[in-house]
Amino acid sequence: MTDTLTKPARVAMNGVDVPTFVATLGAVDSQREIARFTFRANGEWLAGTHSRVQFKDFYGACAENEHKQSYAVEGDHPEVLCGTGNAPTPAELLLGALCACLTAGIGNIASMRQVQLESVECTVEGDIDLNGILGLDPQVRNGFQGVRVTVAIKGDADDETLEKIVRQSVARSAVFDVMTNGVPVAVAAKVG
Repeated sequence: MTDTLTKPARVAMNGVDVPTFVATLGAVDSQREIARFTFRANGEWLAGTHSRVQFKDFYGACAENEHKQSYAVEGDHPEVLCGTGNAPTPAELLLGALCACLTAGIGNIASMRQVQLESVECTVEGDIDLNGILGLDPQVRNGFQGVRVTVAIKGDADDETLEKIVRQSVARSAVFDVMTNGVPVAVAAKVG
């Protein structure tokens, strides 16, 4: 995100403390190890396809940290998929994570470029063929076959600048990177 500040920095823009963000970039640039984070999610099965995932702490900036409060999200399947419909599906939560990551990036990048945002709306859709998950067709993958994102953005900049902000957010999004490039995942079962 370097080289994006194009106007004198305001104290806050779009809810982002720009001077603190600039100082953070400088601190990380001079001490790269503080950029290494480990995020954690701790889930528990509730019943059927219903589960709850908690987010309490993480490692980052060379120390263990706790969120201001413990956060939780629930996942379930709709009744048509033998669930109870008490929460979004895990696949929908993934789409939500992509949406949240992109919009957060847009907020930061626009602020660094001193573009006042009027609105940002992100719509994410994913197509999935459940024949894979259900084990009915081994040729069908279990995950999404395609994902489409539409970002509607308005602000005090020309269309080209707003499009560049969206493109830079995509280029810097951790969730977009994981979804498009994959990441090694190790699963260990502790039984008993």
